[in-house]
Amino acid sequence: MLATPTLYDVSADELRLAALARLDILDTPPEEEFDRISQLITLIFEVEIGIVSFIDAHRQWYKSVVGLSTREADLQDTFCKHTLMAGVPVFVPDATQDARFASNPHVVGGPQIRFYAGSPLKTADGLVVGTICAIDGTAREFGARDAAILELLAATVMHTVELRKQAATDVLTGAMSLRAFKEEAAKHLSLAARHKAPVSCIAFDLDHFKLISDTYGHAAGDKVLTGVVRSCQSGLRQSDLLARIGGEEFAILLPHTQASMAIEVAEKLRTLIGALRFPGSLPPIKATASFGIAEAQPGDDLEALLHKADQALYDAKRTGRNRSIVWTPDEKRRVNRRRVLKGAQIIINNSQSTLDCTVRSLWDGGAELLVSLPTSVPDRFLLAIRGASQRHDCVVLHRGSGSIEAAYV
Repeated sequence: MLATPTLYDVSADELRLAALARLDILDTPPEEEFDRISQLITLIFEVEIGIVSFIDAHRQWYKSVVGLSTREADLQDTFCKHTLMAGVPVFVPDATQDARFASNPHVVGGPQIRFYAGSPLKTADGLVVGTICAIDGTAREFGARDAAILELLAATVMHTVELRKQAATDVLTGAMSLRAFKEEAAKHLSLAARHKAPVSCIAFDLDHFKLISDTYGHAAGDKVLTGVVRSCQSGLRQSDLLARIGGEEFAILLPHTQASMAIEVAEKLRTLIGALRFPGSLPPIKATASFGIAEAQPGDDLEALLHKADQALYDAKRTGRNRSIVWTPDEKRRVNRRRVLKGAQIIINNSQSTLDCTVRSLWDGGAELLVSLPTSVPDRFLLAIRGASQRHDCVVLHRGSGSIEAAYV
């Protein structure tokens, strides 16, 4: 029986999205531990589709999926939206016999869903950050034993996520984990402030990495990430800290280093990455990276320093990629950029149409928005962020793969 969804609660959703952001798992490459779970779903329940997913404000993103070629879906029409809102397992024996799903595009069209069983992925404090689900094109029952197994698999996913978050080293690349980086970097910043010594931060990510994974496969993408980290480690001092902070995003802390020296390090690493060749395809896979550099100023904590490096990185990407840019205090655009996950709506066609989106970062004069189809967003639109009373007239600055940057006007 389908659980009754709760009414949308803005404050609760903000807490949920904040918890999801802390996990640092959205848009990360596939990992074997999660692939095993989706494979087990299909084998245990003898279904066509098994999914391990995490859900932001506008989409269901698949950390692992068996039986579908897509990596995400608009949240609006997904069955898992009901599991998310209910916060309890949801079972649909025959979607064609349920008035709430009979006309769903995933039922009347591909993949022609008949059976659905979903269980929420919950943090230790009970916030739902995603779902796991079993899906099939044939109607069937789902007994108490099946439900118990699905909930155990959901608990296993969250246990794996927590272990991954607590690890000191990134399992795939060998770089520091974000947690370990924050702990060690904070110590270095404290010492630097005490002794009035310089310290700089580099933020970098691989250009068009999604295209590499989509073209050559996720295993090839993993090789690129691992090769990039090894190459960077060879070009850094033993005292430097290199961490993987996202899917293809990295950060480096350089103790006793001014910005003028840090950009030389960034350029050295950029050259090393550009020279890498990964066999297995003709021609061999190549990669480039964009770098942002910032030197700590009096009063900067790690978060402030990372934000400055991030601002410079975004400008490097916006101005052509495969380059290094140093943050300067007189930068007018994207000042005080901060990473968030918030629900929002893009309002277009004279307020006649809306598109759900997720705010990934905000700054004093604009926002970066995750959207399913960046090309569907007009150059000018109205932005309404959930929980905020003010709406912003916006103009698009840049369109990326799955995101846009917009300035308030």
